[in-house]
Amino acid sequence: MARPNAGTKGVPRLDRETQILDIASEHFGTHGFAATSVAAVAAGAGISKPLVYSYFGSKEGLYEACLERGGALLADEMERIAAGEAVGIERGMQTLAALFSLLEERRYLWRLFFDTTAPTDGPARDSIARHADRIGRLADEGVTELMALAGNTDALDVSAMTSVWLGIVDSLMNWWVEHPDQTADQMMQRCLRLLAALFGDTP
Repeated sequence: MARPNAGTKGVPRLDRETQILDIASEHFGTHGFAATSVAAVAAGAGISKPLVYSYFGSKEGLYEACLERGGALLADEMERIAAGEAVGIERGMQTLAALFSLLEERRYLWRLFFDTTAPTDGPARDSIARHADRIGRLADEGVTELMALAGNTDALDVSAMTSVWLGIVDSLMNWWVEHPDQTADQMMQRCLRLLAALFGDTP
């Protein structure tokens, strides 16, 4: 009798799930939810479609699992920076550096959360909203510190600046995805040059 935690062909279940999620995340992040098929994911993993369904239930369930894992990776890294001593623009730069390092070999993870073809209801939509809220709260906290250092505690100014910061990060990540030859270190140096061009100095 097969062990309950056994995978296929001697591969432990947890290892097989990780393999499927790795391949599925790349497909979803690169091609989008609508253009990704369970058959393509199964073929990439060298397994059958029924096995994918037995692990995740449906295409939506597979997508939600990718979102949960990817969202936790991103938010956990941002929280690690937030728990440190850096504040203001230094915290922002450290956050960017950490994200570039984390995503260098899996940039497609960023686009998982900005897919216009993703389900608009159900668990997948809830997962996107939950992780977006978690990341948004961290961004708001960092921007609030930055604005306070500049002597500005106006709630609407903080809200506007938070939107600006999130837009900048998203734009940088999307630009990076479209320029795969650029390393994490090159992107960080570019950000510092851009900051210097805007403000005449780098932190």
